[in-house]
Amino acid sequence: MKLFSSVNDVANINALVKEALKLKQNPYANQDLGKNKTLALVFLNPSLRTRMSTQKAALNLGMNVMVLNIDKEGWALELRDGVIMDGSTVEHIREAAGVMGQYADIIGVRSFPGLRNREEDYSEMIFNKFVQFCKVPVVSLESATRHPLQSLADLITIEELKNVARPKVVLTWAPHIKPLPQAVPNSFAEWMCKADVDFTIAQPKGYELCADFTQGANIIYDQDEALTGADFIYVKNWSAYEPYGNILGKNEEWMLTNEKLKITNDAKVMHCLPVRRNLELSDEILDGPNSIVVHEAGNRVWAAQAVLKQMLESL
Repeated sequence: MKLFSSVNDVANINALVKEALKLKQNPYANQDLGKNKTLALVFLNPSLRTRMSTQKAALNLGMNVMVLNIDKEGWALELRDGVIMDGSTVEHIREAAGVMGQYADIIGVRSFPGLRNREEDYSEMIFNKFVQFCKVPVVSLESATRHPLQSLADLITIEELKNVARPKVVLTWAPHIKPLPQAVPNSFAEWMCKADVDFTIAQPKGYELCADFTQGANIIYDQDEALTGADFIYVKNWSAYEPYGNILGKNEEWMLTNEKLKITNDAKVMHCLPVRRNLELSDEILDGPNSIVVHEAGNRVWAAQAVLKQMLESL
């Protein structure tokens, strides 16, 4: 594996999930694999779980880890080619990414979308330029359109905790106070559509995700209908794809509560975190027995470790 940016970079998702669960049972079995190898984690945006879990995964594999918050600690990057750099940008991404590739064996990059220009965001310009110029394997720590490490951890969690062979998994939209990217729901939908689950997306009208990510999903606009018989509920807010980056109404009634769980199959409730309590998800859910958000976050380590292991094996 030279690139991990989406489910399409994985040859066999079931095998990758099994590898992650195997690593969870024996985290330090492959420390020689990462000996004298360096992982550089480059953050253009804030992070808690992604940062800590990927660092821990790399250390479990015996790797050295460098972390750069390039938005705060690095030079202002120029992304455009052929421009006269007489403005606020100091270093071109061609040199910056190229130099990072001299220092690291694998690079992880995290970059959020601007939510102003859909074509620019969905072209994944920042992430793809890192891939183009660093010349070493690259793992996405979340990009403008996807969050594959989160989605892999989500699938690991479902596989680990499911009570039926083919569970019903529902991705449900949740309220928020500001526009959020589509990266997490895009990615979750893309992975679930390739997994052996019965997958449904529930959302208010107008919040349809890009169809490229939802082929094979059931799309429902009635939350109660979608939740009926659910085994897992993945709660997440996202802004509209069209008109891009917009909030189309508060839709406060979409917040998940214990009352709504009564029509499910005692569903386990998931969220990528961070979560705004009593806006996206109620206290009673998060503090109750159905919430598995912390367990899910714990599996971020094994998702990252499985991916890094395959990358190290390909060096």
